[in-house]
Amino acid sequence: MRDESARYEFNPNALLGQPSNGIVLERYQKGSRIFVQGDSADSIGFLRAGTAKATTLSAVGKEAIVAILRPGQFFGEACLRGSTLRTSTVVALEDCQVTLITRQRMLALLHDEPSFLDFFLAYLLSRNDRLEGDLINQLLHSAEQRLARVLLLLAGFAQEDDQPITVSLSQESLAEMVGTTRSRVSTFMNRFREKGFISYDSRGRLQVYTALLLSVLAG
Repeated sequence: MRDESARYEFNPNALLGQPSNGIVLERYQKGSRIFVQGDSADSIGFLRAGTAKATTLSAVGKEAIVAILRPGQFFGEACLRGSTLRTSTVVALEDCQVTLITRQRMLALLHDEPSFLDFFLAYLLSRNDRLEGDLINQLLHSAEQRLARVLLLLAGFAQEDDQPITVSLSQESLAEMVGTTRSRVSTFMNRFREKGFISYDSRGRLQVYTALLLSVLAG
């Protein structure tokens, strides 16, 4: 019988933090491309440390940021359903540690390791909830509220009041994710700073005061 408590105790790094058959550990410096759109898709990635972004390029050359990846997230899962080519480019926003799992090995783990299967399914459901939230955010919220949500996602919706964002996204990139102009993002960021929702530390890193910024979404 499957131990139902295993899903809560499962530590993915114990399985994915050690090299083995079909599992390779890689390090990528800031700015390095981990996956490239259009390349052969024969493995799935698991981000152990660092932050990365996933972008998609349209046929007419327009690029869009489709995800910000944080530790504990998978990417490149499309290969599991038979996709032979990468559908997006993944770039390290800071130095990253990544586990690459071959498609064959990943399918074997899902078949043979019930705890890992539970973990992966829970991850997919959580991501689906986030994607639904993103859609609602785009359809119903103002540009200011959409920016607040992006900043909270970057901060990981941490419980602390002063969780720093250790990656650096330009205002152009933030505007692209929010669906507005850079000038409006600049206006909103200045307003957030004046209200004490965000600040910058001595190293220039953006600090998001999550409890306060959540009030923007509720407004």
